[in-house]
Amino acid sequence: MLRTRQRVVDWARHIEIDPAIAFGKPRVRGTRIAAEFILDLYAAGWTDEQVLKSYPTLTRESIRAVFAYAAECVSEKQISLRSNAPNHVE
Repeated sequence: MLRTRQRVVDWARHIEIDPAIAFGKPRVRGTRIAAEFILDLYAAGWTDEQVLKSYPTLTRESIRAVFAYAAECVSEKQISLRSNAPNHVE
């Protein structure tokens, strides 16, 4: 698998953290929509069109920024998987 570190979108322009908003979770700038919530929508099978129609304050670029932010987070930290599999990372 080919890995590239090219950043397509500058997530820092779209993601912010404020302890007074959304319990301090990373969220899309100017909204109360947490990055985690957006990722959960996609994990549940939502499409871009469904997300954009349901949350009109979001843009395609802000959604890409959420994924770019998440990718950077998982590339910098060890993730503990919620699994009893013998190969899980701690």
